Amino acid sequence: MAETKQPTSVITGGSGFLGSHLTDRLLREGHRVIAIDNLITGNVANIEHLAGNPHYKFICHDVTDFIYIPGEVDYVWHFASPASPIDYLKIPIPTLKVGSLGTHNALGLAKAKGAAFLLASTSECYGDPLIHPQTEDYWGNVNPIGPRGVYDEAKRFAEAITMAYHRYHGMNTHIVRIFNTYGPRMRLDDGRVVPAFIGQALTGRPLTIFGDGTQTRSFCFVSDLIDGIFRLMMSSFHEPVNIGNPREMTIRQFAEEILRITGSACPIEHKPLPVDDPKVRQPDITRAKTILGWEPRVDFDQGIRETIEFFRGRV
Repeated sequence: MAETKQPTSVITGGSGFLGSHLTDRLLREGHRVIAIDNLITGNVANIEHLAGNPHYKFICHDVTDFIYIPGEVDYVWHFASPASPIDYLKIPIPTLKVGSLGTHNALGLAKAKGAAFLLASTSECYGDPLIHPQTEDYWGNVNPIGPRGVYDEAKRFAEAITMAYHRYHGMNTHIVRIFNTYGPRMRLDDGRVVPAFIGQALTGRPLTIFGDGTQTRSFCFVSDLIDGIFRLMMSSFHEPVNIGNPREMTIRQFAEEILRITGSACPIEHKPLPVDDPKVRQPDITRAKTILGWEPRVDFDQGIRETIEFFRGRV
């Protein structure tokens, strides 16, 4: 029998929260994985378990510079980017550069290799949405010059150039719009609500709610998200697809759940709502269900308990 060729995947942002989980999934699927990361927000601890794996290679490199990979490449997964407000507000210009120059370079690599390409985009493309839940054909309500614009517009440009490469060069491209995701390997200090609340509850500090807590989010466990992303790359669909969990809750409800599960008696304190913070966030996943046969499977209680256990030894 003819030997089946081992596919090669390149992941930018490969040591990040999502990039490292995607790496694990691809290795299980039999891929050879080449991860690229400049470690500006990534963490070597996320990939240390892969040391010595003959099917894995890590390259420390900034993808806003030209990307050179020798040999064949079958898939390029572009995940490089700061993804939390605390990061992209601290490093706004690198955030804009990785969404523009980095995406251009990653697309160039995929084009040169004849590889399929997937862009990790974001629900932030919808901004502070005026429709609810958000469908992929909604164009969004984004402030391009506000403090969050460096991330929102970087991702919107990344989507535009990805579709341009698809239409002009005929490339096999895919775009996933990622909604709030949580799970092990998140950074405790990344500023997002899941690690913030868990860290505060486990260390006996007040849980900080910005605004009155009535703003909503929808939380998807990381293994569900990665499964949806994998299915999208292997599909023949080229327009954006929402991947997230439509189970919506207010930030106040989420804080109360964290207190309940951790057994913490910490108080809740309120601070002013940041500029352009979205009031609602919930994915319409009809497209993912119809085209990919995907929907989230991990129960919130199960997923959040696993995430809390990960953080217990790290606070």
